[in-house]
Amino acid sequence: MTVSRRPPPQLAPATVSEFEGVRYLHLDSPWVQGAMRIARPNALELEYVQRMMAWMLWRPAEALCDGLAVQFGLGAASITRFCHKALRMQTISVEINASVIAACRHGFRLPADDERLSVVHDDAAHWVADPSHRQTAQVLHVDLYDHDAAAPVLDDEGFYRACRGVLVDGDGRNGGLLSVNLFGRDASFEASVGRIASVFGADQVWNLRPTREGNTIVIAGRGVALPDRADLAARADNIEARFGLPARKWLRMIRVPLPHPSSA
Repeated sequence: MTVSRRPPPQLAPATVSEFEGVRYLHLDSPWVQGAMRIARPNALELEYVQRMMAWMLWRPAEALCDGLAVQFGLGAASITRFCHKALRMQTISVEINASVIAACRHGFRLPADDERLSVVHDDAAHWVADPSHRQTAQVLHVDLYDHDAAAPVLDDEGFYRACRGVLVDGDGRNGGLLSVNLFGRDASFEASVGRIASVFGADQVWNLRPTREGNTIVIAGRGVALPDRADLAARADNIEARFGLPARKWLRMIRVPLPHPSSA
């Protein structure tokens, strides 16, 4: 399986800033690539990063923390820390930029690798195409932007097909889930979500409303079903009580981005 990548410039070095108790990661530019509140390092500081965890609504409470969580794009290690520390899932993060990994180890409380955590210095395009990773992950987080933050670095059908291949197949029940951060204009979002839907199927793709900054989180499943509102509400209550995430708010944001084929 071939996954194409835009020819990258020389990788920008990770830089760090702090403001009012929050430490920010940059790639040698003003764009924020991640953030950590110094007094609460295991909390998810940025709203769009919190929303990337909305996949939890698609998982039954008894299986919420089961299996493997994979992240493409380490950022400030927020999702990696949360999956490893709070959810206590088996966790793999794949990051192409060695300076980002070093910054996260030094300034963003990224723990050393252990029996549940592996931080891999690799290109996500290479990692996702490795056949040994097929049907291994319950959840895959994708947040791949370079120092320009203009468009996802990986955003073609081949990449999303490889992502689907990494997810476990639920056969209509408890399948794997992809959570993607899309940032940009409406036309860019529509093109990206169209590629995701062409791979996963329009009935397996949902999105949350965009944040004020313009981040839209797309959730795609491999053999999953969105439960009824009562079940979703119970799951949201459980997520809020256990992990302090605004899951009830997420419920009001879930949208189907493309018409279902049967209703077109």
